Formats: sequence, structure tokens, C-alpha cells
Amino acid sequence: MLPLTLKGIRKKFGKFELSIEEYTFLDKSYNVVLGPSGSGKTTTLRIISGLEYPDSGRIILDDEDITDLPPYKRNIGLVFQNYALYPHLTAYDNIAVPLKIKKMSREEIDKRIRRVAQILGISSELEKYPSQLSGGQQQRVAIARALVKEPKILLLDEPLSNLDAKIRIEVRGFLKDLQRELEMTVIHVTHDQEEAMAIADNIMLLNNGRIVQSGKPTEIYRRPKDIFVFGFIGHSNMLPAELLGVEGAELVGFRPEDARLVRSGGVLSGKVKRVQYLGAYKLVDVEVTNGKIVQVRVTPNEDWKEGEPAGIEIPRSSLILFKDGVSLQA
Repeated sequence: MLPLTLKGIRKKFGKFELSIEEYTFLDKSYNVVLGPSGSGKTTTLRIISGLEYPDSGRIILDDEDITDLPPYKRNIGLVFQNYALYPHLTAYDNIAVPLKIKKMSREEIDKRIRRVAQILGISSELEKYPSQLSGGQQQRVAIARALVKEPKILLLDEPLSNLDAKIRIEVRGFLKDLQRELEMTVIHVTHDQEEAMAIADNIMLLNNGRIVQSGKPTEIYRRPKDIFVFGFIGHSNMLPAELLGVEGAELVGFRPEDARLVRSGGVLSGKVKRVQYLGAYKLVDVEVTNGKIVQVRVTPNEDWKEGEPAGIEIPRSSLILFKDGVSLQA
């Protein structure tokens, strides 16, 4: 199958406008559309699915222009944020809905449902109603309903937002494994940077209706194009360039894991303001010149106490230089 491409997409809502010049999602890969609230993520997903019509532009799937096709003719599966299961139907009957609309035979419907239920690990839950299922099980039923149509693309709108933290980690691993097993194209919308970094093969990062950067998670994390991308993805530190003696830049950024705390010396010095124990590591806030706070990631065994002096070492190679809001290394 040829990949999905958006060309010249425009959609305006009042003062907000989504504008995508051209973007191609990776085929048979896990694509994530990431951005803050109101950046245009869900609008993009709704335009792809056919639930929203663009003011201009084209949507090309498998070398076919599907812009004017209604949702049910696009062969695209969509899982809503709230799962949208019918409370009066069993899991089996919820999954069967799109197949009954297509007027498939009872035998074919049963065959497809049981096959997808086995893949998703919900075969024993098919006779239960949504109220009898956990949040994770309800989500799998919603995914089964989308997959049972055998779509070319699976769209997931904030699929993990309604789950608690522990289940969220388990389900994101399950979704990635499912994509690999089925070798299908997935487009997953989220505002959660950690979620995107953990699961994506490729990320489209939106802000104010525009694509600000796209690429592999490591590329976006290590080579952000501007200050917004640097600050939005992961923990970050930003300081005036002159504070570190760097010429030719206005601001300098670095990640907490790239710095090191020392008892004396370092390119910066200050006092420990706060220590956060996060299990696998500690995040230490150090107050430096002019009240600026620098975060440094240390091992759980390092013993730093609030109020004690600390120096900060930062390798020059770890610094990201910015001028006029844009990275000088991008």
C-alpha cells in the first residue's frame, strides 16, 4: 500500500487555522501526531477520517484521492477517546456493528470477530457488556470494532488518556506490539510527550495549527528546530548564553541527563533547591545566578540535600544554541 499524504490542507475555526502544506505518514509504521491542547491534532485526525471536511487541500491514500469520500467508504478505522461503545450491546455485538452495516453474512461476521478478539486477547469478554469491562478491556473492544473492518489505516484519538498511569504504560506497549504484528499504518494523536516518545516510529509535532517539526523521536529530542520544540519535548534547561560564556547565541539549552552535579567546580554553581525522587533517578533543582533554576538528573544513590552548595558540569557537545528562537544546529 502507498502511504497517506496530506496536501495543502486548510481548515479554519474562527481565529484558528490548521495549515498543512504537505505531509506523508510512514506506511506500516506507528505515526504519532503530537502537540499541546488546541494545536490541531484532533482536527487533523477528523479530516483524515472524513468526519471533518477541509476548506481546501487533498487527502491521498494508496494513490487515490479520498477527500470527497464519506467516512464509511475510506476504509479507515477510528477509535474515539471515549471509546463510544453502545452500553446496551455486548462486546461481541459492539464489534459486529460495522460489519452489519456492510450487510455481511452471519458466518463471516462471527469469523472476523473471533479472529480479532483472539489477537486482542478479549475472547473471554465477548458476552460482557461495557459496564462489566475494565477501561483497558473497553479500549480493546473499541479497537476490535475498528480492526474488524480490516482497514488500511487505524486512527487512535488520545487512546490512553482515560487510563491510570500503570495501565497506560502496559497499553501503549500493547498498541505498539499490535501494530508490528499486523504490519499496519497507525496514526495516534496525543498531547503526552512521554507517550509519543515511547511509542512512535515517527512524530508530527503541531503547534498553533502548523507542523513545527517531524521525524524520529530521538531526532526531535536531540535536534529540536526551535525553542518551542525544545521546551515541549521532555525536561529541559534554558539559560542566557553569556551565563555559560557562549558566543554567537542568545540562549543555551541542555537536558537534565546531560549535566552532572559536583561538590565543587563546574561551569555553574548554586544551591540545591529541591530533590525529587522518581524511582529510577532523582531530579535535582539547583538555583544558580539570578534565581534561575537548573534541573540535573542524578542516580538514586547520590545524596543531595536541600540548601547545600552544588556545582554543575555540562559538556559543550550537549549544548543546544538558540538565536531569535531558532536552533543554530537545526
